[in-house]
Amino acid sequence: MAVNLISVVIVSYDVREHLLDTLRALFASSDASIEALVVDNASRDGSADAVEAEFPQATVIRNTSNLGFGRASNAGLARARGEFVLLLNPDVLVEADCIKTLAAFLTDTPGAGAAGPKLSRPDGTLDLAARRGFPTPRAAFYRLTMLSRLFPKSRRLNRYNLGYLPEDEIHEIDAGTAACLMLRRSAVKQVGPFDPDYFMYGEDIDLCFRLKQAGWKIFYVPSAAATHVKGASSRQATSAMLREFHRAMWIFHRKHYASGLPGPANGLVWAGIWGRWALLSLRARLKRNPTVSP
Repeated sequence: MAVNLISVVIVSYDVREHLLDTLRALFASSDASIEALVVDNASRDGSADAVEAEFPQATVIRNTSNLGFGRASNAGLARARGEFVLLLNPDVLVEADCIKTLAAFLTDTPGAGAAGPKLSRPDGTLDLAARRGFPTPRAAFYRLTMLSRLFPKSRRLNRYNLGYLPEDEIHEIDAGTAACLMLRRSAVKQVGPFDPDYFMYGEDIDLCFRLKQAGWKIFYVPSAAATHVKGASSRQATSAMLREFHRAMWIFHRKHYASGLPGPANGLVWAGIWGRWALLSLRARLKRNPTVSP
């Protein structure tokens, strides 16, 4: 089936070279009709000027301050004209026909509100965020206690990263990652854009949760492929991003699960999240080479 205009929303903050590489790959990857919207969060490295100079066909939205990922993405979504909108990080390189394949899948699957590609790290391993289950209290417990890593193929213990499902087959998922996720614009219009309570991290799972609540399905489509360098923006302020990652975990739990649990259980979830933050913060200081979401 024919695919109409596809909007691509890229939020950028001080990652000029990564951003330019992402745009080069984007425009070289497909002959699909693409509208590129770059939302710049007040970068100090000349990102916006560089994009306008090399890619005059792209629309640059210049924020006067760093609004975070969700609010900046919402600015791009508000300007998007495409039937489908690809959320794309400025450190993701889409491969040939990735965009076209995702758009064709959504066109042929009317009940799908979103679809994500097989997103790989530079070493060829799967970026686990590409296909996720929702972080229910039980799934979060298995992840926080590292049981999901000890038993990566377990349907019960690794429900969050879906390690029991084959990487090269299409399957329905709870959530993809906004690093590279194509949305049906009419579905987003129905449930609303990103929740501005999140600054960075968690917005994509929250949006997918609301899409699923509204009856939409979300799919992992490995015939579409992209590479995620990962962490280009968050490495600039790892301590702050580590805190934001765990704050997002608590926001999601409080918003979607807390009302169904007794107070003591919510207290344990809170302690688990912020205990994990404390341990990772300590490790970050000792190793001086931290990661936000190990």
